[in-house]
Amino acid sequence: MEPYIPLFSALVSGVFGAVAAIIVAVIQSRSQHSQVLFEMDKRDALQAQRIEQLEKKMDKHNQLVERTYAVEKKVDIIERDIKVANHRLNDLERIA
Repeated sequence: MEPYIPLFSALVSGVFGAVAAIIVAVIQSRSQHSQVLFEMDKRDALQAQRIEQLEKKMDKHNQLVERTYAVEKKVDIIERDIKVANHRLNDLERIA
């Protein structure tokens, strides 16, 4: 039985070494996983902030378009009023 003692001892130390390596690998993997999650959260927050800024810019643009449309309608009305006034003036000049 003595020849089996070194073999058993080598086997036990090998198993302990493998278990220790597995534990270290799991701890390291969890650490990297946490770091990746942290980086992803940070990136998501930055993207959300950028999207919010773009939405604000889009709202300003849409308001400008709406105001421009309203101004164009008022200009059309004013131009029609000017034409009517000019026709009335021309009619009055012809009568006088």
